[in-house]
Amino acid sequence: MISGEQRTIVHMDLDTFFVSVSRLQNSALVGKPVLVGGGSDRGVVAACSYEARKYGIHSAMPMRLARRLCPEAIVVRGDYEEYSRYSDIITSIIREDVPVYEKSSIDEFYLDLSGMDRFFGCYRWAGELRQKIQRETGLPISFGLSANKTVAKVATGEVKPNGQMQVEKGTEKGFLSPLHVRKIPMVGEKTAHLLMSMGVEKVKTLQEMPLELLENVLGQNGVSLWKKANAIDNAPVVPYSERKSISTEETFESDTTDMSKLGSILVAMTEKLCFQMRSENKLSSCVTVKIRYSDFDTHTMQARIPYTSCDHILMARVKELFTRLYQRRMLIRLVGVRFSHLVGGGSQIDLFEDSEEIIQLYQAMDRIRKRYGDDKIHRAAAAGYSLREFNPFNGITSHSYVP
Repeated sequence: MISGEQRTIVHMDLDTFFVSVSRLQNSALVGKPVLVGGGSDRGVVAACSYEARKYGIHSAMPMRLARRLCPEAIVVRGDYEEYSRYSDIITSIIREDVPVYEKSSIDEFYLDLSGMDRFFGCYRWAGELRQKIQRETGLPISFGLSANKTVAKVATGEVKPNGQMQVEKGTEKGFLSPLHVRKIPMVGEKTAHLLMSMGVEKVKTLQEMPLELLENVLGQNGVSLWKKANAIDNAPVVPYSERKSISTEETFESDTTDMSKLGSILVAMTEKLCFQMRSENKLSSCVTVKIRYSDFDTHTMQARIPYTSCDHILMARVKELFTRLYQRRMLIRLVGVRFSHLVGGGSQIDLFEDSEEIIQLYQAMDRIRKRYGDDKIHRAAAAGYSLREFNPFNGITSHSYVP
């Protein structure tokens, strides 16, 4: 095992990935302020070009506000099929050359090159890989190289767009020191406001603060923040393997044709799986419903859909498939739901069609579930079916994960 001090970690990130893919499809967008997202003013910005960012526009901003800030901005609808295709191409290139890599999202990778310096320079090698990706895809990509994931990611952000940087071993704290606290990956808007209210704006101040003080203010997150500010991060690069599907099914104690009960179960199943997908930053583009009748005759039906992890979209498709599938009008022994063709990057993609209100609703519901348990909030349509019944150890329901 190579120690944290001896590791060589590269963070690679495709620059404004959605915008860059759109520009490959339409060169007239090059150099223009571009907004990617739904076309409605009730929608939000999923991604924006650097030209648009100069106007103060950022992802998740209401589209109507972005248009007000930059009236000349060009709005492009998201094309997830193309994003997924290019992501797969880049993943294949990396897979061919890198011994250990982690795909943390659709457009972001960590590479562990530890020990490779004995054969050739890791920085030069990473630069050649970057050039190969650019040649084969035409997409801009940046990387940072350092001894751990935190510093490598920060370095990538500092050289964007389309650059590369190495932070030499032993200089990590000095590199982070003059940067704003928002540069630390785990610092979001609320944490940044809290820190600035304490007079903390630069990472250097965080480095010098007593660990106990940050722990008292932020709990365990304060400990993690102090460590990251001081360039302490032993998190491993987790070898990449894409989960292909997520599913659940229920075998009833008594066969049933109670449509009200079946409807509640399907809603609860869908809610459960959607929450899990959002928690893992996943999206599905294929829905499958399964029915097993009392005579053990089993049928499935599936449909392809635009990538999503939203309950209201997937529930409608699950109900539609169940209605089409249930033709025999006899007792049902089992029902199941599966979401497949999973990909990463959900936090941005679901912005393509969702309104601000829907996004805020899902965020609020997911916060409640994460804090108090996933059975604490659900739709009225699922009220007749407790989510606690999804416990895989109760002998009734099983979850299956297909690698």
